[in-house]
Amino acid sequence: MLYELAVRLATPCHTRSIYRWNFPGVAVLTEIHAFLGCRTPDAWVKAALEQQDVMLLDHKNCEFKAASTALSLIAKYGQHFELINYMSKLAREELVHHEQVLRILKKRKISLRPVSASRYASGLRAVVRTHEPHKIVDTLVVGAFIEARSCERFEAVVPYLDDELGGFYFGLLKSEARHFQNYLRFAYLYGEAADVECSIDRVRAVEQALIESPDTEFRFHSGVPLG
Repeated sequence: MLYELAVRLATPCHTRSIYRWNFPGVAVLTEIHAFLGCRTPDAWVKAALEQQDVMLLDHKNCEFKAASTALSLIAKYGQHFELINYMSKLAREELVHHEQVLRILKKRKISLRPVSASRYASGLRAVVRTHEPHKIVDTLVVGAFIEARSCERFEAVVPYLDDELGGFYFGLLKSEARHFQNYLRFAYLYGEAADVECSIDRVRAVEQALIESPDTEFRFHSGVPLG
């Protein structure tokens, strides 16, 4: 198993392509790479391949949390018609993804069990300002980073997965890219451009530190796994 992983990771993930599927959205991937402060470390990809059960279990939780976040935005910002209309659709889409991961877990005979959350989301939320209109801007920017990182993680791991899981994750890659663009669009819609740019810079620095620093346990959004 370790020899196989070594062979598959001989070429750094940053230089590999999503070779089994024709993805026309190269432009949005380039946009995401520029938006993020760093790429996923190869050590994370290796850990993901070794712990696919944990990756799937945590991914299931992430999809549920994404739906919850969309619903929370609806409850908090009900005066913004465009936002709540989009978030209503997004919540339903994220729950569909949650159900799809559940089916994969069942098919692969991976038992459901508690998986603790990574430090990632809480670390990003810590930079959200507490007063409006800055709070909504930061919240949407954080959402954009989470979606962008999810897309980039799918891109990093898809070339190494089996056809079934790789195909599923490739489809999600395109969804996450679209979600990233919409979160960012709403940030600019409800905030001043200069403030949005400052928020992006602040969140980017924190997000990069979370991704590049050592992490005690592997999760979908964890940093560099120790051991």
